[in-house]
Amino acid sequence: MLQIVGTGLIAAFLALIIKEQKPNIAFLLTVFTGCVIFLFLIDQIYVVVQMVERLAINAKVNLVYVETILKIIGIAYIVEFASQITKDAGQGSIASKIELAGKIIILAMAVPILTVLIEMVLQMIPS
Repeated sequence: MLQIVGTGLIAAFLALIIKEQKPNIAFLLTVFTGCVIFLFLIDQIYVVVQMVERLAINAKVNLVYVETILKIIGIAYIVEFASQITKDAGQGSIASKIELAGKIIILAMAVPILTVLIEMVLQMIPS
């Protein structure tokens, strides 16, 4: 955690200094720092995914649903990251479009899971 915080603080400080002279370089530094912080987190993400998959196997849950949920979570994080970078570049309207596209993709991916849930509820209701 200290590496992430340290990297973020140093990059923010450098970006503030560089921004006055070279705003494009400051923006690239910000994007690069975001990517580096993400790389610090990859091991933790892998551990969480493995843990969730093990829990699903032990609970005898269909892995297709678990994988779909993990993909949805991944899409949400990627969309958030891209949206923030776009906002940092001063393109708020493009950021909004990225967020809308992410929401639509998440909804499309969730439909099969919602369908299964609705079918399960309908089966529980006495006819």
